[in-house]
Amino acid sequence: MNTIPKRLDSVYLAIQNCQIDHGVTQSVQLLAVSKTKPAEDIESAYKAGQRQFGENYVQEGVDKIQALKHLSDIQWHFIGPLQSNKSRLVAEHFDWVQSVDREKIARRLSEQRPAGLPALNVLIQINISHEASKSGLDEQELLVLAEKIAELPNLTLRGLMTIGSNTDDDALRQQEFLRMHALFERLKTKYDSVDTLSMGMSGDWQQAIACGATMIRLGTAIFGQR
Repeated sequence: MNTIPKRLDSVYLAIQNCQIDHGVTQSVQLLAVSKTKPAEDIESAYKAGQRQFGENYVQEGVDKIQALKHLSDIQWHFIGPLQSNKSRLVAEHFDWVQSVDREKIARRLSEQRPAGLPALNVLIQINISHEASKSGLDEQELLVLAEKIAELPNLTLRGLMTIGSNTDDDALRQQEFLRMHALFERLKTKYDSVDTLSMGMSGDWQQAIACGATMIRLGTAIFGQR
């Protein structure tokens, strides 16, 4: 049977081979997207060595965080669109938020972060494809929001996240990913805390790594079909 540990081993190996094939020297982290999967599957992946998990839905994520709180070094990333009325739950339970795209949400997350927890790691989501159906900030507005986030006491700006175009046009995707990498490099020159470029999912992660991603987000390859 193709178990979660076996799938994870295959994914880790595929990432290494992709780095070799493209001459990539930067470290690439795997975010296991665990939405709709039970806590038992996440614990199976954890026991196989995976530590970073991504959830799209606030209450579902919080339920799993509470069920797996005995796994002390697990890292929880919120990666879905975040509404103001759900920001407190995210601020109280998650370690990362990858989908910050406006000042209001950033301020709420900082204000609602419990005093006993370390600063919340945040990525600014960029709508690099300019598609109306996607969340994210226009790239022209990035530096303004980054400056606001950097001033907030309970947030740490770690970098950028994007979702590339859903297309078979490799040239278009490459152009988007290279633009994201350029934005990332520009942000790194301004903020020492910036070290993460989260881009690449099931259909385009190899291309994302070739264009400079430091984190890719995979679900089905690890947990199987939903």
